[in-house]
Amino acid sequence: MAQRRPYWRGYLKLSLVTCPVAMTPATSGSEKVRFHTLNRDTGNRVVSQYIDSVTGKPVRDEHEAKGYERGENDYVLLTDDDLEAVELETVRTIDIETFVPRGSIEWVYLETPYYLTANDKIGDEAFAVIRQAMEAEDVVGISRVVLGRRERAVVLEPRGEGIVVWALRFGDEVRPEKEYFAGIDKNSDDKSVSALEKVITKGLKDWSPAMVSDPIQESLLKLIDQKTKEKKPPKKAAAKPKKDDSGNSNVVNIMDALKKSVAKELKSRRAG
Repeated sequence: MAQRRPYWRGYLKLSLVTCPVAMTPATSGSEKVRFHTLNRDTGNRVVSQYIDSVTGKPVRDEHEAKGYERGENDYVLLTDDDLEAVELETVRTIDIETFVPRGSIEWVYLETPYYLTANDKIGDEAFAVIRQAMEAEDVVGISRVVLGRRERAVVLEPRGEGIVVWALRFGDEVRPEKEYFAGIDKNSDDKSVSALEKVITKGLKDWSPAMVSDPIQESLLKLIDQKTKEKKPPKKAAAKPKKDDSGNSNVVNIMDALKKSVAKELKSRRAG
């Protein structure tokens, strides 16, 4: 498999130890069935454009700019240079200063996973030292890094020979579970619980990625394959050789034809 292009490159730092690293998304949606919008009449793809809301004319890429809305139709334009001027140190460095026990972060805060690896052979040893130190203490590191022009809190978890980086949801994005679970009846029937425990034990299996397959995706692929076969023109059958009245194929060997021609000519001369 071809190696994925890194989403982020920078440095991993823990105390006085620093090494160059690369971060790649741990998940991908590229294998999913994706549809393009087509013109039903022509079969051509439909493309989208940015249109000036006042003039109605298309805006070319080089004329596009970022804008912050202060009020109705009142924007502050920001160039790439302006945005780079406010970049933080976390744009290029993941500096681990805080640690928490492994497994202590609630799953609801985990948003997007990335694989973090050393980005230079020279930094392999420093990367290994940082990873093994966290693994030995059974902790994960908490840090911050700029992703998509937003500074995000991240958790770094040693995994195998690498590190998994989880971008964390902001605290105000997670709704308190008590607001939703407070009204649930806590009483339960012991016999019913015991019966269901047996059902659970019977259905217990080891985890496998096959448990999260997508049946709709599989059905779409079958449908697309069927449509593709229907669209292909049927193969033309090979033309069969014509048969004469005797039922023999009208395929003549050139040497036989020459022999017959010569014999006919000799017969004609003798008769003359």
